Amino acid sequence: MSNFNGLGLHLGNISMLSSAQSRAISPENFTGAKGGGGAATEGTGAQAARDLGAGWKISPSVKIEPGATFELADIAGSGAIQQIWLTPTGNWRQQILRAYWDEHQAASIECPLADFFGMGWCEYAPLNSQAICVNPGSGFNSYWEMPFRSHARMTLQNLSAETVTLYYQINYALTDVEAERGYFHAHFRRVNPLAYGDIHTLLETSGEGHYVGTYIAWGSNNKGWWGEGEAKFYIDEDVEFPTICGTGTEDYFCGSYCFLARDKKLGYEVFSTPYAGLHQVITPTPGFASQQRFGMYRWHIPDPVRFSSRLKVTMQALGWRSGRRYLPLQDDIASVAYWYQREPTTGLPALPDADGLEVI
Repeated sequence: MSNFNGLGLHLGNISMLSSAQSRAISPENFTGAKGGGGAATEGTGAQAARDLGAGWKISPSVKIEPGATFELADIAGSGAIQQIWLTPTGNWRQQILRAYWDEHQAASIECPLADFFGMGWCEYAPLNSQAICVNPGSGFNSYWEMPFRSHARMTLQNLSAETVTLYYQINYALTDVEAERGYFHAHFRRVNPLAYGDIHTLLETSGEGHYVGTYIAWGSNNKGWWGEGEAKFYIDEDVEFPTICGTGTEDYFCGSYCFLARDKKLGYEVFSTPYAGLHQVITPTPGFASQQRFGMYRWHIPDPVRFSSRLKVTMQALGWRSGRRYLPLQDDIASVAYWYQREPTTGLPALPDADGLEVI
């Protein structure tokens, strides 16, 4: 992967120096100002630091009240967000992450915090990949590079009825951005249940760019295997048939044969790799948790799906019925599509309301 002005280092160019300026925004430095960290005199840690004074973790977190929107970052200039770390309390599905690039009014990221970080079922599961990591203690990390040319703004809206405590840090660099760099997007969709015979659409967008990732929170509403459906990419002028057509859901997520363990009596085998994983399997309990639920990701980092005018991404939902016949499923499917585009897109469907987002 190429870099601009030293951003996006990897082992092949880690010794390359740059004039880019490193910055970070957190509750200890809300603006990311140079030399502006750790100077707070009040904050959520002030009581604990009362005997120590300034510089001793006085403002490590923020409180976001019910219905409020908190501004995580407001950055002037050109550069790129390189890493986001955060850990929230409360209902992760009811906290909406949005990002706006340059002077565009529409959000290029609009996604529940839970799903953006691969935790759509609001239950912790380790996720160890190149783009997203979720670590013990519910440490959410994003390594998606997010360029901007004049301005970047990121917010978190609390739709829930409880106050959220949020710890966060946004690491970024100020530098020139090449014309060829696209704007990062993430778009959430959820349907529950999928109508019989319908196909879940992850994304429809117009413009030039490339598709880089998929996360799906899949809730099975039927008995038996649920992953015979194909992932399809309709590129540019494709209408009736796609240019890229997969062979099954688990195949698209880089597994095979129902994600079964070698000892089939053990059922599903979770895995988490740099580019793909079935990192979460939630099984029924003796109580009221009656459905199987799954979390899966597939990052197209080595194999981006490029488009010049239009892209549509879909996923079928298929199981089996008697007589070795496919059964169109009516499952709970929530997805996040991640992609880069030359211009920030507009006209994407609005998010569901709080009830439509709820894990039920």
